[in-house]
Amino acid sequence: EVQLVESGGGLIQAGGSLRLSCAASEFFSGDYCIGWFRQAPGQEREGIVCISTSDGRAYYKTALKGRFTISRDNAKNTVYLQMNNVKPEDTAIYTCAAGPLISVVAGTKLEYDTDYWGQGTQVTVSS
Repeated sequence: EVQLVESGGGLIQAGGSLRLSCAASEFFSGDYCIGWFRQAPGQEREGIVCISTSDGRAYYKTALKGRFTISRDNAKNTVYLQMNNVKPEDTAIYTCAAGPLISVVAGTKLEYDTDYWGQGTQVTVSS
């Protein structure tokens, strides 16, 4: 079974930048989307971004496009989330997740079925 391991979370001041990494233990066979969900205190978990393992197309929650950028390094089986101009409302547990590409629905929300989850990493943005 594929294991996903996140890194890069921490405490950062508003306006700063942070990069999260998600390393997969093996290459995905088939068309998957791998990306991040986040859950802020007292709120439901939400999908924010994922990237296709086949053609590299990225899918975003619309409101975050422009501040957040997802990329991948296929040689390292690793996906990166670059977070720029972070805001206190970005404070959340960020969890890497992968699921079938065909299930992705992107717009004001990002939704996709998930087969694999990481353990999560805390991002705290101070004002």
